[in-house]
Order: sequence, then C-alpha cells, then structure tokens
Amino acid sequence: MTPKGIGLSANVQEYLVAHGAGIDPIAQELIEVTAELGGISRMQVAPEQAAFMTLLARLLDVRFAVEVGTFTGFSALSIARGLAPGGRLLCCDVSDEWVSVGRPFWDRAGVADRIDVVIAPATETLAALPDQPTIDFAFIDADKGSYHIYYEEILRRLSPKGIILVDNVLWGGRVADPEADLDENPGTAHIRDFNSHVVADPRTTQVMLPISDGLTLITLAP
Repeated sequence: MTPKGIGLSANVQEYLVAHGAGIDPIAQELIEVTAELGGISRMQVAPEQAAFMTLLARLLDVRFAVEVGTFTGFSALSIARGLAPGGRLLCCDVSDEWVSVGRPFWDRAGVADRIDVVIAPATETLAALPDQPTIDFAFIDADKGSYHIYYEEILRRLSPKGIILVDNVLWGGRVADPEADLDENPGTAHIRDFNSHVVADPRTTQVMLPISDGLTLITLAP
C-alpha cells in the first residue's frame, strides 16, 4: 500500500513516481516493509513528497532539521539525505517500535549518523530546545490536535531562511466538506482550525500544495 496524492488515480500516481520521485532500492524496500504493517501504513509519506523534501532540504542548505512524527522513518531518511555536510536531523516520536523499523534503512543509506531520535512527547522535546533561531527545516506530521503547539514551538526557533512543512492539511478532502462528520473524525476540526490559524498569522507566509494529502509550506513573513 503506497500512500498517494489526494484525487490521483493509481495509474497517474505510478506515472508521477516513475518520472520524478527517484525512489532507490533502499527507500523502496522501506516502503514495502511499512506496507506489510497493514492499514496503519497510510501514515507513511508518499514517495513524491519524500523526494520533494529531499530536494528542498538540499536547496536550503539545511544544517539543523526537526521532524515531529517519524513513524517508520521514510520521511526522516528523505530529509537526512538532503542535509548539508555536517547537518543534523532531530526526530521526535513516542514509539520506538515504529522508529526501529526504519533504523536499518538509515544505516544502509549512510545517514544514521545524521539522525538523533528522542522518544518522548514532542511538546517536551521541542520546548527543551535552545530558544534561538536555529531550525532551518521542520516537518510536522503527528497528532493533529497538537499541531498548534508544534507550530508555535518551532516558529519561535525558526531561522531566517527556515521553512516549516505541515502534512495532511487537506485531510482526505474532509476539510472542505461542509457535511463532514466531526464526531466520527475529530481530526477534521483540528486541521481546519490549524489551517485557519496559519493563514491568518501575520508572522508568516504560507502556500498549501496538493502533494499527497496536502502539504503547507510556511516561512517567516518578509
């Protein structure tokens, strides 16, 4: 089960990945191992999103990156591959069981020495970081009810060239569905509230892209 962009048919998704995602055998095997976990594998980022993050990290010459929500490590692998020489990636997650799936693949890709993992609530890990603008790249993909907290903790530490990427901002299209059942899927309300907060924030500039399940890119306002 390969995560795919919202609204894309299987054949278009396959074509898109084949002509731009650049998935190598290590990444492909990690995708396949994660797929064996069943339905929860939908938490993994799509191949084209992973490739985009690698390219973006490389273009920004990222020295320090933060990831909130690592799952089985495909997104971490992708970010780490784009880091500048000597760059570091801090992964925040609460499940060592899931993160451990990805560790062998980080080793095989030669990026394990760039990645630091902290197994603890991300709110605590982020709050413990120095209160200085050192984060060049951040990826938020964890519990939706805490998106506001992660955003604020990262924003106050974002470097002048830094960028925040926020995943699942289209939430399967439910954010735009006036008849969405908020009791059945409370994440819909959380994502709607977060999206409204970001677009109204005078401190930042943002663009929402229809990559995978929706990806918002946020930078400090000029």
